[in-house]
Amino acid sequence: MKKRSLLVIVVMMVSLSLFAAGKAEQIAGEQKPLSVLVYITGVMAGSPPYTAMGEGAQEFAAEHENVTVKIYEAGFNQAEWEEQLTSLVATGEYDVVLGSNPSLPEICERVGAKFPKARFVITDAQMAGNPQIRTYLYNQFEQSLYLGYLAGLVTTSSMPHANAALKIGFIAAQEYPLLNKHMLPGFLQGARMVNPAIEVDFRVIGNWFDANKAADLASSMISAGVDVFAAIAGGAAQGLFKVAQNQGAYIVFHNTNEYDSAPGYVVGSGSMEQKKLVKEILSDVLAGNVAYGEASIVGAKEGYLGFFFDDPSYTKNLPADIRQKFEKFMDDIRAGKIAYTLPPL
Repeated sequence: MKKRSLLVIVVMMVSLSLFAAGKAEQIAGEQKPLSVLVYITGVMAGSPPYTAMGEGAQEFAAEHENVTVKIYEAGFNQAEWEEQLTSLVATGEYDVVLGSNPSLPEICERVGAKFPKARFVITDAQMAGNPQIRTYLYNQFEQSLYLGYLAGLVTTSSMPHANAALKIGFIAAQEYPLLNKHMLPGFLQGARMVNPAIEVDFRVIGNWFDANKAADLASSMISAGVDVFAAIAGGAAQGLFKVAQNQGAYIVFHNTNEYDSAPGYVVGSGSMEQKKLVKEILSDVLAGNVAYGEASIVGAKEGYLGFFFDDPSYTKNLPADIRQKFEKFMDDIRAGKIAYTLPPL
């Protein structure tokens, strides 16, 4: 009887041990919950990069039941951004703050100094060396370079609204380092790869929403000889679209498909894979694989910047000879065959 009782006890202990081990293995395999704050420096409406960031985060959360996402739209008053972000981080509710703005790293650095456990991942920005911050900078010099090349092909062409002035235009909502040091110089350099005599007329609206001001600037620029435009202007770009159609001028657009915004006049649209990058970032955050303190630059070669070749408007709006030259240029960009020096920010 004693031997039988001892055997029962041993069997029970082994069973409990195996159950406990299985339970421990199950717990170890479970992923911790992840709470994400998507901090929008502006509003999502009328801003495709912010919309793509919010949608990418929400889609990632829908695919992972342990991930929750809160989207906060901070509005256009930049003076309020730091105070708003400080209040949100102070709650301790969020494991990571996800944003997209060149000015965010400095704001996050100051907020992070008050909350050492806070972590920030920022796209469209660059900062290295801060152990709380990870950044991914889109190579907007490169995108501006190939859009500038296309603008150069158009302004030197015999297309109906091209003139002999060799002048292209760039309208911006506001000035900031990425615009002044990467986008504007890249746009002009790309155009001058077609003809070194091309000049750029650069104008600033002063905000991201005044479409009437953008329209006035565009009209003045057309009168001064501009026949091809680029714009980084948010919702204010609607003014440019209207004037281009009414007065006859062409547009190449950064980051999003805008062919339908001015049919027949938007002759090229670059792409930015913001949603793709956001999902990859959150996958790394969830797996604990984010290298905070590092800064990456991503562009066409890495698959994060491109061009909407597949829209029927691209083929309809541009002559075959321009398309052929531009597509060869894009192939060379992706292959790393176009030499350029990325200016420091």
